[in-house]
Amino acid sequence: MTIQSDGAHHDSGLTVRGLSHRYGSTQILRDINLEVAPGEILCLLGPSGCGKTTTLRLIAGLEELQTGRIAWNDDVLADSGHNVPPEKRLVSLLFQDFALFPHLTVAENVAFGLKDLPADERDARVHEVLDQVGMLRYASNYPHFLSGGEQQRVALARARAPRPRLFLLDEPFSNLDTRLRNQLRDLCLHVLKKSGSSSVIVTHDAEEAMFMGDKIAVMRDGGIVQVGPPEELYFRPNSAFVAGLFGEVNEITGRVVDGHVVTPLGRVCAPNLNEGMEVDVLVRPEALHVSEGADRAAVASVITSRLLGRSSLLHLSVPNGEDGGLHLHSRVPGRVLPPEGASVGLSLDEQNVFVFPRD
Repeated sequence: MTIQSDGAHHDSGLTVRGLSHRYGSTQILRDINLEVAPGEILCLLGPSGCGKTTTLRLIAGLEELQTGRIAWNDDVLADSGHNVPPEKRLVSLLFQDFALFPHLTVAENVAFGLKDLPADERDARVHEVLDQVGMLRYASNYPHFLSGGEQQRVALARARAPRPRLFLLDEPFSNLDTRLRNQLRDLCLHVLKKSGSSSVIVTHDAEEAMFMGDKIAVMRDGGIVQVGPPEELYFRPNSAFVAGLFGEVNEITGRVVDGHVVTPLGRVCAPNLNEGMEVDVLVRPEALHVSEGADRAAVASVITSRLLGRSSLLHLSVPNGEDGGLHLHSRVPGRVLPPEGASVGLSLDEQNVFVFPRD
């Protein structure tokens, strides 16, 4: 299975400016600004109802723009007085429900958007993209004979066939089980990157966004709260909301005193926060380092310990003057399973500790 770059559409990029949208009296989007460079993959990440899919539909032209501007390079796709129809935007869409035509074969589904090509060129392109996704031998089959993963491969081939300048994917893997989802992510990322096209992917899965995206835009309540590469959002979130999207966090409340927060785990730096301010200290489980004995900054009692494949998850209790103590999770590499009731030492890796003003 060989994938080659199409070599097309390398001189364009997507720009979204001031995008706002309402359904009746309900504000769905608030001043959305996005840029997707040529060949770049942007993931829109956020909880259900935050406006991700509406943003995607406006870019696709499936919703009529109300406020703002959408452009491809110097070509305006939509603004207050102009709206290019979806079929003329040179975009391909991939949905979670595959959206294959049940009465057409696999090859006919893929060829559907290639009607303007001569028959021999159309057949060659269908052959090429089906080979790229490993579905060439199913060309004469109908969709109902295929598994969910196979149908999504066909949908990916159909999206790629017309050489779009922009791919738009709406939760493309959410209907698949974990094993298939991981396989399809690998294939989809490979296909998107080799195509040379730009891509926007909607997802509520932070791990998926980090795997697929060159850049992630986090959305909340119709607005964008942070944009950046995955490592920036993971290691330098600008809010407790963003930090919590990218995995579990332990929450500790405290107050700023002399530029620090005193916690049961030790002092944590709190630069640029006002003296006396109430704050939340967020600690990722992997930032809690565990050692045998009681020679670290804090001592915890083991409630449970579980092996989770390549890592172990420890449920710990740290005395903090309250009934029951402070309950925390620590994730450590490998097999680390101290018995229930054992005492362990804890220390912090401050790279994965964040301090934010309390909401």
